[in-house]
This record gives sequence, structure tokens and C-alpha cells, in this order.
Amino acid sequence: MPRPPAIADEALVDVIVSVFRAKGFEGTAIGDLAAAAGLQRASLYHRFPGGKAQMADVVLDTVEQRFAQVLAPMREDADVARGIAETARRLGEFYAAGALSCVLDSMTLAGAPAPLRDHARSLATAWIEAMSDAARRAGHRPDAALRAAKDAFVRIEGALVLARVTGDTGAFAETVALLPALLSPENP
Repeated sequence: MPRPPAIADEALVDVIVSVFRAKGFEGTAIGDLAAAAGLQRASLYHRFPGGKAQMADVVLDTVEQRFAQVLAPMREDADVARGIAETARRLGEFYAAGALSCVLDSMTLAGAPAPLRDHARSLATAWIEAMSDAARRAGHRPDAALRAAKDAFVRIEGALVLARVTGDTGAFAETVALLPALLSPENP
């Protein structure tokens, strides 16, 4: 009978996400991941035979799944304003009120392989499309909806960078609170 893993798969993925979020692809070493998980490198490679690249893919797959839950209200709620507000609340939770860096940002810093950057790009595009669709449903014309979605994305990402650089999460909290207004037209 095989020995049970020292760390459950879900907990291991959470650890890997947090290390990549903090250090990015290039800055993360297998030793960092093994130490954070409390595993030997060989155990880590046993679970991820594709090494660091496979782990990075798992990180983005996990973020994609979790972010789908964050965006779901904005996509699915018949009351678009309520859905956007709930998505804003979930964004606040997802980023720990601005205390956590954006994985898409940190994973695509220098040294990230092209497939990883492509995966991150597709996630960012899906996020912008979800906000654009919500803005259209809220009454924006399609071109204005896309502009509003891109503006919201830039503000959120910028606020996360500001929080990472200065330690001040206030701009993130303000931006998330503004998301319903950013995506809703003043005069539909």
C-alpha cells in the first residue's frame, strides 16, 4: 500500500500558487516550492514530472477555475448591477483586499516561457470580455463597453501593483468599490 502524500493535492496547489504569485516564474526555484510544501525535490517531481513548467501550468489552470467563480455573478446574474457588485466583492476576497499580487502579472515577468504568457493572456482576455459583456448588458454600446472593461482592468491591475510596491491597499479597495460604476453607463 503506497504511503499517503505528506501534503494533499489541493493544499500543495495552494502552496505552489502562493510561491509563484510572490516570486513569478523566473524567480521561483524548485527548492522554493519544495521548501514551502515541506517536500523533497524528488517528491515534488514525482507529483509534477514536467517540473516547474508543469507547476506553472497548474497554477494558471487553478487561477482560471477560481477566477471563473469570481466572474460568475457578473456573467450570470439577471440583475447585472447586482452581479457586478458581487463580482467586485469576490475580487476583493480573491486578492485579499489588495494584499495579494496578481498571478497573471507575476507569472508573466521576464523569463516566462511563451506558452505560459499565452495562457495568462487568454485569462486576462477572458476577464476583460466578461466585464465588457456585463457593461453591454448594463446599457453600454459595444465599443464603450470594451473601453469601460479595459479601463476597469487597468485600474484593478494598477491598484494591485501600487499595493505591492507601496504596501497601501487603499487604491485597490477604492477601485473594487468603483467597479459597478465603471461598468455601468451614466446615461444608457
